[in-house]
Amino acid sequence: MCKSDMFNDELGENHIGTSDHTPLRADAFDRTDDEKIESIRKDFENILTTLGMDLTDDSLKGTPKRVAKMFVKEIFGGLNPEKKPSASTFDNKYKYGEMLVEKNIVVYSTCEHHLLPIVGRAHVAYISNGTVVGLSKMNRIVDYYAKRPQVQERLTIQIVEELKKVLGTENVACVIDAKHLCVNSRGIRDIESSTVTAEFGGLFKEEKTRRELLDYIKLDTQF
Repeated sequence: MCKSDMFNDELGENHIGTSDHTPLRADAFDRTDDEKIESIRKDFENILTTLGMDLTDDSLKGTPKRVAKMFVKEIFGGLNPEKKPSASTFDNKYKYGEMLVEKNIVVYSTCEHHLLPIVGRAHVAYISNGTVVGLSKMNRIVDYYAKRPQVQERLTIQIVEELKKVLGTENVACVIDAKHLCVNSRGIRDIESSTVTAEFGGLFKEEKTRRELLDYIKLDTQF
């Protein structure tokens, strides 16, 4: 085995992230969605055939196309910058000066090392410097960056950096608690463990503010 293969194997098994930017090639968007779907369909058809599956079976013959459409249109739709949510901001006319926390945002993502699901919750907070953003836009930003092959650390950072730009403030934080099926369903097959990541900006780096956020997250909200 060459050194590069050994490095790639080690990288995948240890879930190391190499950058806080999603690694995309320069020609990532040269092909249309339909062209990508057709190419992936052929590739996945080859994968299933190699595994010995009979693609003439009624249950299987549509699977390559379904998987291809799912990859391009759904679970990896966040790779396309045209799908980035517009985040309208508003003046903080009511002069709310405390932190705002949107907690328990559902996270559905995909581990980029084994292409298995990451499922969990994100808790996002900010302290306004005069600008506020619609609550649903926070959910949409989480969903956009989650819909791509991901590393949880990178996802956490990307959410915070995007909200910093939208709100024009460093006072943004994100905590994610998620299960990785690459851990739960393969390898060690530990179905109980979850992974927690956090990114704190501005005032959230201070112990008092960070503690206040973590106390909010622990609130048991019921309806």
